[in-house]
Amino acid sequence: MRQIDKILSATEPQVMAIVNVTDDSFYGASRNYSSEDIERRVRCAVEDGVSLFDIGGYSSRPNATHISLEEEWQRVESGLRNVRQVTSDALLSVDTFRSEIVRRAVENFGDIIVNDISAGEQDALMVDVVSHYDLPYIAMHMRGTPQTMQSLTSYENDIITEVCDYFSAKCEELNLRGVKKIILDAGFGFAKTLEQNYELLAGLNRICAMGYPVLAGLSRKSMIYRVLETTPEESLAGTTALHWEALRQGATILRVHDTREASDVIKLFKKYTSVL
Repeated sequence: MRQIDKILSATEPQVMAIVNVTDDSFYGASRNYSSEDIERRVRCAVEDGVSLFDIGGYSSRPNATHISLEEEWQRVESGLRNVRQVTSDALLSVDTFRSEIVRRAVENFGDIIVNDISAGEQDALMVDVVSHYDLPYIAMHMRGTPQTMQSLTSYENDIITEVCDYFSAKCEELNLRGVKKIILDAGFGFAKTLEQNYELLAGLNRICAMGYPVLAGLSRKSMIYRVLETTPEESLAGTTALHWEALRQGATILRVHDTREASDVIKLFKKYTSVL
């Protein structure tokens, strides 16, 4: 089975390696400034068995600096090119909410996975572009923008019901507009309080039951290091613990900074579930 088919069929957990081509990501060690940094990062991930890379040129951390489309493309193009220097077989995902970035990426590098933190809410053309190229689409739940999202955490219902209702409507819209290869991302840390993030994790199985592959983006986030009263740099053990829980709830893609540890937790989880 091809790697993309494994991801879309949700039959086997996969690791997605984060490749941040930015200078302001919340986790300093994930900032890749040069071609050498990117290629070193990719080589290490490939050695860990990873074949899915998510390239992002626009930081989505809370209160991140807004950058122009041209600056984002310069970063993304560099990241894509450097990943391809290391591996010709890996699946490429582009972390962007701008349809023009997607169009340029496809025209220059071929088919990609689109990882859109706004699920099409920030760019009215995004869904049409994804449909036109028949691309796999990761739709994430978020309110507002990275600059405003943490002021938008009041919900009428409990967070898991809100997110499930959002995805029900969003997936119906995407299907009607021709997007068939959908992956869901609950959006941990995006327009959610600390308590809401854990409520979301506890109810992640309800999103997984909707019939689409589910991506868990938990790696070194504030919902971990705030509880542990530490820093992103010191939150690997906490990340691994929550990765296990996300897999237990039914997530099939772990989007991570630490590929070796994520690969190990998937191997252990698969062994554990094989004897149940």
